[in-house]
Amino acid sequence: MSLWVKICGNTSLEDAMVAVEAGADALGFVFAPSSRHVTREQVAEMVAKLPVAIEKIGVFVDASWEEIEGIVRACKLTGVQLQFAAKPDVRTQLRERFGASLRILQTLHFNKDIAAQADSLASDGNIDALLVDSRTATAVGGTGVAFDWEAAAATLFGDRRGPHRLVAAGGLSPENVAEAIATLRPWGVDVVSGVESSVGRKDAARVRAFVANARNASGGKAPRG
Repeated sequence: MSLWVKICGNTSLEDAMVAVEAGADALGFVFAPSSRHVTREQVAEMVAKLPVAIEKIGVFVDASWEEIEGIVRACKLTGVQLQFAAKPDVRTQLRERFGASLRILQTLHFNKDIAAQADSLASDGNIDALLVDSRTATAVGGTGVAFDWEAAAATLFGDRRGPHRLVAAGGLSPENVAEAIATLRPWGVDVVSGVESSVGRKDAARVRAFVANARNASGGKAPRG
């Protein structure tokens, strides 16, 4: 099983194609209020020009079921990232509406209680993976701040990990992704600010380096999950 790599916060077709050509598995589009916000019209236009094989994942914060469902349909998304404490019925409705073809990622923000939070979601079969991210006082994603990998390895990513696949996010970059993978052995990795030239714009060389370094770091050892 190979490492899953997602390049998030895409705001243009040009940037999205850089990630595709670099060999990423998935692209993320932020529909929440953000400096990287995109509209359903923008994403629908981009998705129509992207390869079918690449995953297209919408990132949502405090969104209603109706809003998420409408955007998934309009943009032909293949996945959603719930960057908030979504109620179980949101995930249930998404699964019932779109079936197994929709990848559902539930975000958890790393803190001292994260193992208990993950345990509380262990029985939810509608979750395809937990995305472990950092947060700040003003941002719930794309912070550029890494969480404590050693603590995460001991409490969540290590032998105590539950039934869900785990995706590492928050503060990753081409320079540190190999260390993160060696420490956490995640199922996947997700990057935003670490591959940008400015907020909302990708640096093509850094995108290519991130994907290459992540692949090289996971090449000799299959991720857990």
